[in-house]
Amino acid sequence: MSEVQRRKYSQEEKNAIFDGEFMPHIDSMYNFGYRLTFDEDDAKDLVQDTYLKAYRFINSFEQGTNAKAWLFRILKNSFINEYRKKSKQPAKVDYQEVETYYNSDDVHYQSTSDLRAESVKDMLGDEISNALNSLAVDFRTVIILCDLEGFTYEEMAKILDIPIGTVRSRLHRARNLLKEKLQGYAQNMGYNTDEEE
Repeated sequence: MSEVQRRKYSQEEKNAIFDGEFMPHIDSMYNFGYRLTFDEDDAKDLVQDTYLKAYRFINSFEQGTNAKAWLFRILKNSFINEYRKKSKQPAKVDYQEVETYYNSDDVHYQSTSDLRAESVKDMLGDEISNALNSLAVDFRTVIILCDLEGFTYEEMAKILDIPIGTVRSRLHRARNLLKEKLQGYAQNMGYNTDEEE
């Protein structure tokens, strides 16, 4: 970050940048956050955290550059930091929630739903969503950034803070993993999946 020249914006300039360059991307930010977390509340928290950091560090943003890529990088870093923090914590159970459920009238309902499947069921086809969600976060992220959000390889390299060659190889591998996972689904839908060399 030492290479970035920090500029001192006035309060009016900060507000204009925030409203004019950052806020138009809020829907894309939410979609990216949701596809990373599979949870509406977590995605909203991630977007809120991203926008707070963006405003806090607005002096390191160069006006007129790609605001969307800058915001995506902040969101991605926030997600990774939170993911690492949670992965080091033991699993937690909200006993109040469990007690409330078993004391309610719905106790006779015995099925347990898969919350991940429920949360993405209307976004993409179930098979495609399940295949995408089953990928490791690094592979899922490049698919989302490239194929769903339309970023270039250069932009993805900046967002993910990895070399462009790594972006290309990770995207190639992610697409191949998706292809493997969706081969049976494609055959059922009538697509020819025979390899033609």
